[in-house]
Amino acid sequence: MKHLAVMMLFFVGCIALNAQEVTVTGKVTDEEGIGLSGATVYAIELGVGTTADMDGNYELSLPTGKVLLEASYVGFSASSKNVEVSGATTIDFVLSPASFLDEVVVYSGSKKAEKLTSSIATVITIGAREIDRYAGNPAELLARKKGVDYFRAGIAAPAFNIRGFNSNFNSKNLQVVDNRFSSLIATGLPMGPLTTTIKEDTEQVELILGPNATLYGPNAHNGLINTITKDPRKHEGLTVAGNLGVTGDGDAYYSGRLRFAKKFNDKWAFKATGEYTKAKEFHYADSVYIDRKLADGSPGMDGVKEAYEEFELDNNVEFFKTEASAYFTPKAGTDLIATYGHSNSTYLSPTNVGRNQIIDWRINVFQLRFNTKNFFAQTYFTTSKTDDTYSIDDRTKQYYVGIDSGLSPEEAAGEFSYLSGARFKDDSKRWNAEVQYSNTLFENLELITGIQYQKDMANSLGTYLLDENEDDTIDVAQLGGYLHLNYDFGSGFKALAAARVDNHDIYGTNFIPKLGLSKEMEKGSFRLTYGQGIAAPTILNMYGNLFGGLILGNAEGFTLADGSKVDPQDVEKVSTYEIGYRGALADKLYTDINAYYNVNKDFLSPVTVVGVTTHRGDTQIEEVQAAYGVYNGLVATYINFGEVNTYGADLSLTYSFSPEWSMTANYSYFDYSFDEDNMENDFNNDGEVNFLDFLVNAPKNKGGLGINYYGSRFFGSVFGRAVQKYNYFSSFQIASETLPGMTYRGVPIVEDAPSGDAYNYGPLGGFVTMDLNIGYKVSDKVTVSLAATNLFNNELREFTAAPPTRGLYVLETKIHLD
Repeated sequence: MKHLAVMMLFFVGCIALNAQEVTVTGKVTDEEGIGLSGATVYAIELGVGTTADMDGNYELSLPTGKVLLEASYVGFSASSKNVEVSGATTIDFVLSPASFLDEVVVYSGSKKAEKLTSSIATVITIGAREIDRYAGNPAELLARKKGVDYFRAGIAAPAFNIRGFNSNFNSKNLQVVDNRFSSLIATGLPMGPLTTTIKEDTEQVELILGPNATLYGPNAHNGLINTITKDPRKHEGLTVAGNLGVTGDGDAYYSGRLRFAKKFNDKWAFKATGEYTKAKEFHYADSVYIDRKLADGSPGMDGVKEAYEEFELDNNVEFFKTEASAYFTPKAGTDLIATYGHSNSTYLSPTNVGRNQIIDWRINVFQLRFNTKNFFAQTYFTTSKTDDTYSIDDRTKQYYVGIDSGLSPEEAAGEFSYLSGARFKDDSKRWNAEVQYSNTLFENLELITGIQYQKDMANSLGTYLLDENEDDTIDVAQLGGYLHLNYDFGSGFKALAAARVDNHDIYGTNFIPKLGLSKEMEKGSFRLTYGQGIAAPTILNMYGNLFGGLILGNAEGFTLADGSKVDPQDVEKVSTYEIGYRGALADKLYTDINAYYNVNKDFLSPVTVVGVTTHRGDTQIEEVQAAYGVYNGLVATYINFGEVNTYGADLSLTYSFSPEWSMTANYSYFDYSFDEDNMENDFNNDGEVNFLDFLVNAPKNKGGLGINYYGSRFFGSVFGRAVQKYNYFSSFQIASETLPGMTYRGVPIVEDAPSGDAYNYGPLGGFVTMDLNIGYKVSDKVTVSLAATNLFNNELREFTAAPPTRGLYVLETKIHLD
């Protein structure tokens, strides 16, 4: 695969270097015909741009063929046009005063630049202006978007989910940064706060609602979040940003960030970024429930599980991030981009069995991209390493085992406290490679096709996977190919036919189709799509080895003591039918609305006890389960089961009162149904099919309302978010109202009471919260702004195994030097 990528790079380069160039000229004006001096005109896919002169005139050399041009100017909405360049061409742009419905260019729907109104995918964007003028963590802006279940799992761990089936270990939403997968190797979880990208280098964030697996492969299942960083040729200069803040608990928060970008000449450009952030987690100590025993081994505390605070909890949050990229342009429209990124992170992370103390988790990425008019190729290498991360819950339990055995507190708190497998080490690596070709055939038929290769090399140093040491990696490879055909019928009608074939070392071959139809009009576009997606078992699902083998991965299946079989875990499948419209409803009133219906089959279950086993695959369980003497073959693992239908609708509205003032509103509805007579849906094997088998874990109703002001100096926004109360179950974690007569994991469901290994504080959601952001542009170089998240410092229950969310108030000063 590496040889194929190198050959393709050479072939593509030869084609690009011989492409014919022509001159494109034009003028950028406002609605009154006045030229906009300094407006930017940019060929998005080619990375080529220029600046308009004093009268708004520009000139740009471009290769022949179809090109997507974008014109932008501070205070005005961007405008984009698809144009055919065949000779000397004139393209004029008329920009309107700024609103929140720009003619933005998006990349995620087809893995190439296209106008948002032309995309068949349901794409939500967070633009550079929103990010630049928001003083807080830009991830918070996801809370203002339709269709997103946004929750704060702590000060350092904002997260999101799309269209149900959330959990404390959710790998069904894919995270992408500059075309590279940004997910952990062994667990498949999005990197989230571990990412190496900083706020000041973020050009745009795109969120796809629903599956987009034909282009991105397994795990673009519920949704996809794609971060696009800034091109140093378009965004030059030195930016220094500093944040000083305080949490609702009175603890300090501070962050310093730096970005430098320089275009040296027509061939070379460079950028570098850095960040250091330090804070303290919201004050909270979770309960760990323990069966205490006396030193002689007899039950203590009357045999009842007692609650203890998490042992030696460290609330410190600390991030260090850096990235550097070099851009080489041998000819206009042809780029070779090399990127290195690194992060080191320490924080608290919720899981299904309590919280993990993340300590010095290091991520490194090395990426090489080649891009020209019709070809894109890349290869990248990701490493993940931690030596001291551990499960707080399990370490706490082991500590008290030591105390009950007669050890001193010092002895019990040392290495003894990790002996049950509390410490998680990671030294995993991943290779990715991709080649993509796109072109227009037969005038109206656009082709996008590509090949993707991935090889995961997971290594837990014998701590949480079925490896044994640093030389015993778990290697899993997959190869996928995709084909997208877009046909333009004329009169605004376009059709999409797409398919993907994936072959995986463990779960075999899968075929994934997608069909779509759109109608683009003067003031908007309709879209109708059918697509499939798959959620793939992670390496942890397949080769996990936790707590002495009590939890084992299910790549090979199990044989139970009665001779029956537990099948190996396979992919989960979703089929989605969706209809939507984005555009103008009236003068100054814009909308983006969609409705969907999903058929979900063969769920990837949370960890569940399957019973006493004799074999994992063909291997006797005694040879696999390290603590066989304790568990005697009792195993918890992951399985597939059932079928459920989910459906809903998402609506957003934007009304522009004036070029400076606008109002936004969004609302999302979600629900589900299942066959109560289909016993394949009886996941918990209690003889009854009900909601406890599916654990949808999503609010039925949620919405938000915001007022925004963008003036020449002052700017600001206030946003209110409402989330309906809902019950939540995720392995050991529970947040539910009292349900008389019902049990979860064998324990009655009672609000504000212990529930097995966790405490049930009651349902999540059920709140209204306000966020505020205000700022002032002191000069062209200095901006000061303030962000207040959870303005009134209310205690919000947003997630389990996490502190109640409280306020965060941050003052930001940003200096930009050209």
